[in-house]
Amino acid sequence: MGFLDISNVTKSYGSVEVLHQVDINVEEGEFLVLVGPSGCGKSTLLNMIAGLEDITSGDISINGRVINGVHPSKRNIAMVFQSYALYPNMTVGQNMTFGLEMHGVPKAERDRALADVSKLLQIEPFLDRKPGQLSGGQRQRVAMGRALVRDPDVFLFDEPLSNLDAKLRVDMRTEIKKLHAKLKTTIVYVTHDQIEALTLSTRIAVMNGGYVQQLGTPKEIYDTPKNVFVATFMGSPAMNIVPAKVVPQDGEPHAEIKKSDGTTAHLKLSQPNLATWDGKDILLGLRPEAMTDVDGADKNSRNIVKLNNTVDVTEPAGSDTFVTTTLGSKDVVARLRADVEVYAGQPFEFAVNMDKAVAFDPQTEERIEAE
Repeated sequence: MGFLDISNVTKSYGSVEVLHQVDINVEEGEFLVLVGPSGCGKSTLLNMIAGLEDITSGDISINGRVINGVHPSKRNIAMVFQSYALYPNMTVGQNMTFGLEMHGVPKAERDRALADVSKLLQIEPFLDRKPGQLSGGQRQRVAMGRALVRDPDVFLFDEPLSNLDAKLRVDMRTEIKKLHAKLKTTIVYVTHDQIEALTLSTRIAVMNGGYVQQLGTPKEIYDTPKNVFVATFMGSPAMNIVPAKVVPQDGEPHAEIKKSDGTTAHLKLSQPNLATWDGKDILLGLRPEAMTDVDGADKNSRNIVKLNNTVDVTEPAGSDTFVTTTLGSKDVVARLRADVEVYAGQPFEFAVNMDKAVAFDPQTEERIEAE
């Protein structure tokens, strides 16, 4: 049992079930990110934890106490919204302590909490300003400060950075991560941005269609995705999914893939159990960084396969060069070093790290487990 237990929880609107038997245990001090496309159920689940949505079936408990039906104000949770939800007619200080005042916390205690949190978030100079006089990043700090002064059991974040520009999002992401490392608070954070999910979390729940597709650490989610949806949703650029056939060669399983010129390449597979798939189709998953130039290949890999193929598009991106080529009649993105000379329309020798390849069943789209 975790500090926050979500046990077999479903949510229905009439006859339509939008969340299906969700089971997630969150340990105290953990940073769980709920990530998925719009409409996947992540915000609905967060609202059920907050008490803003009723639970159709199952239980949610915090620190061993079942909170089904408990009023939001009695759950000892704090929520940071996408819209900040600050009172425009109150100062920053009043916004941050209003909830404490409504709960009857003495003024001396409110002032002490305000001083501690405003120092932590570096918003002391703004305490007498109104929200309208602040930038987006400053308002987000105030919204976080309002949650922090309450010292709740669980913090809930609902896409808190989506209204900020790209640079400010990166800065605030770093601030939230530093804050969590310092306070060791329990956080459930909703986002559709998989980079936020990978960089902030201790664990990620990838959701789609009201189901938790996979629950794991960022490394588990990225390196061993449970299915094609998780593989292609998590990571930027997304994992390449290439149709292939398993064929034996020198007594070992290889992936036979059609190249851009119509000929075939044979890539030695690192999963010996794929020998049982001889003659069968698979979907081969390759992260862009697993396809690179020969000199940039992972020197620790036991299975680097060289592959000569025509370059379709080059995209210099500062620290990297992204190259699009065609494999299995699909566009495939490779990540090369920035100073590699590569030109559209010309052949290029790629180094494919097959130790990082993942195989999926084309019928179920589930990962074929290594034995």
